[in-house]
Amino acid sequence: MSSDELAQSYIDNPEKQKKLYKRTLLIVVISQMFGGAGLAAGITVGALIAEQMLGTNAFAGLPAALLTLGSAGAALTVGRLSNRFGRRIGLAAGFITGGLGAVGVIFAAVLNSVFLLFISLFVYGAGTATNLQARYAGTDLATDKQRATAVSIAMVSTTFGAVAGPNLVEIMGNVARSIGVPELAGPFILSAAAFIVAGIILFALLRPDPFIIASKINTSKQHAEPNKTPMKNQNNKKGIAVGAITMVLTQIVMLAIMTMTPIHMGHHGHSLSAIGLVIGFHVGAMYLPSLFTGILVDKIGRIAMVIASGITLLASGVVAALAPGDSVFLLVVALSLLGLGWNFGLISGTALIVDSTEPLTRAKTQGTVDVFIALAGATGGVMSGMVVAGSSYEMLSLAGGILSLILIPVVIWSRKSKDLHSPDVQKSEGF
Repeated sequence: MSSDELAQSYIDNPEKQKKLYKRTLLIVVISQMFGGAGLAAGITVGALIAEQMLGTNAFAGLPAALLTLGSAGAALTVGRLSNRFGRRIGLAAGFITGGLGAVGVIFAAVLNSVFLLFISLFVYGAGTATNLQARYAGTDLATDKQRATAVSIAMVSTTFGAVAGPNLVEIMGNVARSIGVPELAGPFILSAAAFIVAGIILFALLRPDPFIIASKINTSKQHAEPNKTPMKNQNNKKGIAVGAITMVLTQIVMLAIMTMTPIHMGHHGHSLSAIGLVIGFHVGAMYLPSLFTGILVDKIGRIAMVIASGITLLASGVVAALAPGDSVFLLVVALSLLGLGWNFGLISGTALIVDSTEPLTRAKTQGTVDVFIALAGATGGVMSGMVVAGSSYEMLSLAGGILSLILIPVVIWSRKSKDLHSPDVQKSEGF
């Protein structure tokens, strides 16, 4: 059967579309379990490796900045590849590239090469970007009322690997030491294998490609309704802007505080296992509430959840700023709130982006937005180290919490927007 005939069989059969939607979600879930494990190393020990090599914490935010800069380039590339060749090619290429970057970090640690470390972290960022972009794959064949839930299902599956990863830091460190690799590079062994396996799963199983099928279904509908205004003229630019701003701000705040927490804990004498525990709770809060969050976004509206994101991030910053450096419990609370606020912002922002774009250019737009998210994360990563070096971790946390309140005037602006008050958007927002 040719690709056109295959696509036509789905266009003519809504039941087959539903089955493909469910199958796509299952494949994305499986790949995200591995992808989540691949995230662990960069989050937990990237800054510690840099501090060890450089002998200072002033540039401890640089690894996070480099991997997020790498994720920016990868987000654009994966988005464009997906728009042209489908999700299968774009996502598989991104994950495998990230895995190769993790391999490079291992060699950098063995050779004690700062230059190779920075280059490899940049490449490793491709895995981070792809892990985020995979959330869009589940929305390609979703209905308006399923979009946020589809995003949340993809994200909640990341929890299994993302929570396990940080808590395997000490074990992977022992494995690394047993084969002559520096202890801090151990988690990157797990990352390399996890990202590459995730890429292979998507390349082998994501057939037929949901993005290609969705695009052909949309084209068929336009041909069937020639008098209807083409979707490309209905792009909601302000809806895209609100979704992007929400995700950019939450990324800056989350990454800035998260990046410096392991350094802050290290200075107060906490062990790697304690650091892994705190980061594990943080990553769990980033992804585990996703299914519940997606339902809330679909039921009570995108805007309400954007406000919830800002308030939760503020609470996180305040708790982190007031927590004694030797209190693992309060740091767990602060970092859990940080992850939850990020989760609210990412899912509500993603839903706004999907609501506001048309299928034929959606993947390209999604990739472009994720570039800004990655660049925001890079900014947060770089500035976090400088802020802490110049003042304190407490000041960084408080500043991040206050910055998150910008989301509230963004919401007020969005509610005054004519674009966001179109009938279709009002319905999705719960106005």
